[in-house]
Amino acid sequence: MNRVKFVSPDEAVRLIESGDHVYLQGSTSIPEVLVEALAARGHELRDVTVYSGFAVARRPSPLCRPEFRDSFLIDSFFVSNAFRKWIADGYGTMTPRFLGEVPELFRDGTCRVDVALINCSLPDAEGYVSFGVSADLATAAVECADRVIAQINPHVPFTPGDAVIHLSRLAAAVSVDEPLVEVPTAAPTDAEIKIGNFIAEQIPDGATLQIGVGGIPNAVIRALQGHRHLGLHTEAMTDGVLPLLESGVIDNSLKTVMPGKSVASLALGSRALYDFLDHNDDVIFKDVAWTNNPYTIAQNPKVMSINSCLEIDLTGQVCADSIGRTIYSGVGGQHDFVYGSSRSEGGKSFLAMLSTTSRGVNKIKPVLTEGAGVVTTRFQTNYVVTENGIVNLRGKNLAERARLMISLAAPQFREELEREAFQRFGHAYGRLMHGSFI
Repeated sequence: MNRVKFVSPDEAVRLIESGDHVYLQGSTSIPEVLVEALAARGHELRDVTVYSGFAVARRPSPLCRPEFRDSFLIDSFFVSNAFRKWIADGYGTMTPRFLGEVPELFRDGTCRVDVALINCSLPDAEGYVSFGVSADLATAAVECADRVIAQINPHVPFTPGDAVIHLSRLAAAVSVDEPLVEVPTAAPTDAEIKIGNFIAEQIPDGATLQIGVGGIPNAVIRALQGHRHLGLHTEAMTDGVLPLLESGVIDNSLKTVMPGKSVASLALGSRALYDFLDHNDDVIFKDVAWTNNPYTIAQNPKVMSINSCLEIDLTGQVCADSIGRTIYSGVGGQHDFVYGSSRSEGGKSFLAMLSTTSRGVNKIKPVLTEGAGVVTTRFQTNYVVTENGIVNLRGKNLAERARLMISLAAPQFREELEREAFQRFGHAYGRLMHGSFI
């Protein structure tokens, strides 16, 4: 019953044929041994479409070599560091879609999945393995694939939830002993700590948290140590939440959806996080179509959505996926949780960033940079935060928004932004500046 055919990586990828559509598992669990073996077949394969989602790789993918440009078409739903340059150079592409809606593309056949390559834990007594830190898109891809090829890897934690498959479902398995990529939590800067404190002051006890990835979300987590009875329903789980879980600040006692359980779709962090997750029944990993469903999110009380962005214009349009015309990442779950929190009783959404780039370039723009993608529209933006303060755009008209956004900019850019705002919004903005109505 629990038998599976273990083969070499080269033998396993022989199951992939020209013209196939192949899904690569993501997060910090890319099945790199299988990917290397697939790349070794690059000279004999043609027109293999490779789907990927949110992922953190050790290095650029071996599939991204000039001689393989007709062998593999990289099609990302979220551009990772493995494929970023390849796509920017025009050899690969990306399919725009809210991450929570990608599983539907697999399930309704819009994006065919012939083969799924995944990275799995050791089997339990009943012959089930877990694909660990990446339930996200992998759940639907595995469900829809004709052939599932797995790395069986003792470093992958066994996580309860949707990311589980029986050995009998595998077309082939490869024995691998390879640690997951680690993404340690960096200490936040003084500016990030300010942002974290601004946001933490707005979060009540009993709130349900969705926390994005990066220095600013981790700064928020550090500022929540004095809170009580928080819940966790998030897309990505990171090391930052471990102190809150271990201290009981996050106890999930007041959640409506899966009370008593922390819920995530993927995880990325250090070995300590992966060890914490292994066979931990208090943390459930779910299909991203479920975790990111705004109507599921909204059932929890006081949902606090905390995400980062790359630039924002004076009206509250938010870019979080591109730098000008260059696609840098993807939409992820930002939109889903911004909307879900807005429908949650007592919910709030926070979009945070440092006011300038590392080179001192202003990130609060009169208009978004040419080619920049709008991830969160001006119609959905609520709280915006920089190291210079926090403002709430909810219910504010365009002129009022411009005034509030300028207050978040670095001081050296405010005069220029004032001129741009007056030119764009005219007398309505001028009256604000002179205090005629506030």
